[in-house]
Amino acid sequence: MDELSMPTPPATAPQPPAPPIPLAELLAREDLGLRRIAGPADAELLWVHTSEMADPYPYLLGGELLLSAGVLLTDPDRYVARLVEAGAAALGFGVRPVYEAVPEALVEACDRYGLPLLEVPPQTPFTTIARAVWRLMAEARHRELRRVTRAQQALATAAARPDPVPAVLHQLATQLSGRAVLLTARGEEVHAAGRRPHPEAAAALARLARVVARARPGSPASATDTHGDTHLAAYALGGGEGLVLSLATHRREPGDHTVAGIAVVLLSLLAAPHQGADAADRSAALVRLLLGATPAEVAPLLGPDGPWTVIHARRSDGTTPDALTAGALGASLGSALVDAGREDDDGTVRVLLPATASETPPHPGDDEEPGEPSQARTVPPHPGWTLGVSAPAPLPALAAADTRAARALAHAEATRTPLKVDAPVTGLAALIPPDQAAAHARTLLAPLTPSLADTLRCWLSLHGSWDRTAVALSVHRNTVRQRIGRCAELLDVDLNDMDVRTELWFALRRE
Repeated sequence: MDELSMPTPPATAPQPPAPPIPLAELLAREDLGLRRIAGPADAELLWVHTSEMADPYPYLLGGELLLSAGVLLTDPDRYVARLVEAGAAALGFGVRPVYEAVPEALVEACDRYGLPLLEVPPQTPFTTIARAVWRLMAEARHRELRRVTRAQQALATAAARPDPVPAVLHQLATQLSGRAVLLTARGEEVHAAGRRPHPEAAAALARLARVVARARPGSPASATDTHGDTHLAAYALGGGEGLVLSLATHRREPGDHTVAGIAVVLLSLLAAPHQGADAADRSAALVRLLLGATPAEVAPLLGPDGPWTVIHARRSDGTTPDALTAGALGASLGSALVDAGREDDDGTVRVLLPATASETPPHPGDDEEPGEPSQARTVPPHPGWTLGVSAPAPLPALAAADTRAARALAHAEATRTPLKVDAPVTGLAALIPPDQAAAHARTLLAPLTPSLADTLRCWLSLHGSWDRTAVALSVHRNTVRQRIGRCAELLDVDLNDMDVRTELWFALRRE
């Protein structure tokens, strides 16, 4: 029999779309008429799945409310054992037309294996139950987002206080109803807030903090554990000094990890004085920009003599990185200036990196001059990420560098390469004065709209590949063909001519 599913997440995306739903909330829906007749009442639901297979084990992700009418039920004991082995959260059994009542052997098996068993009355379709669960999940997701938003606002307000680190820790402890501690790599307490946990739990928290301390090579960015009824968590802060945020709470709610991630980013910036005066100045400049200052006002802190490198990054598997994952990338690149974006964007992380950190003396035999920036050496590919890197730029040109980094990332994704660097102008092109080159580019490309110019630039950079350009621009290949045809028409040129392509590429690189 074919597998039936109502709306069940695909096996390729095993992460639940919303916080888990307590089984009690579903049972409280009087319109469904559900009744728990076996097993515990404290289950949490992640999915809804319907199957009439004799053994649905291969198709379960774990955490499901499995709905069945028992069409092929022959061995209740083995059936329930396999559901528990697969991690199912509960079983909903529909009476009629196959069974007039829930089989007693199935009730006994669910009690024996500890699987909640719900009786589904004949008047309640399985689709109605599925809709109810997803509606409850949507409501829970909305509550989580509201809670995270309130926590983010509270933490940002605390970060603007004269004593920001203690204020952020106090606010974090309040939001999570627990203990928040900032520790050094040696376990020394820098600041703390919230009620102290039991001494044994505090000792376990200190041990967990040492696991993620960045003073130890290869340490993970975060770790969790439990001690009795206390939930423990430790998060490494960016900067390479081994500072760790440790949390101890007596309950764990949806959104806690996100709230902790926001605090990690803020504390990584606020703890910058522990990492040297230069880092503190740059972090202060970032905070001032966030509070409404202009780039010119913060230029003395960021370093007006620059230059800076802009990096755009996306996860290679297509997932959206959270604040902790983005912060870990920034730390590995040597910068706390990280923009993790928003949940509703395309998952791009932006990092602002001092270009001085990317200047490495060449090895003997290299063709580069001593002290020449070498992006290829200092921004290597990062496993799990696709990176687009701009050429070094002064502060007034950061907007253009940001655009070039975005183009480099699109090029890297289209060509399926882990890293693409937008190299500075070199060779014969560098001999033409920049102002003259820019004037020529503006005149030549004047007939094109920004969208057409971007499409032409991308198409030329990918050697005229329709498919790769479509991937890079996230449009259909026919749209690319239409735009390129329009470019040729407006410019009155033959884009199959290599001389024409070369001149247009020169102009597009300098507009």
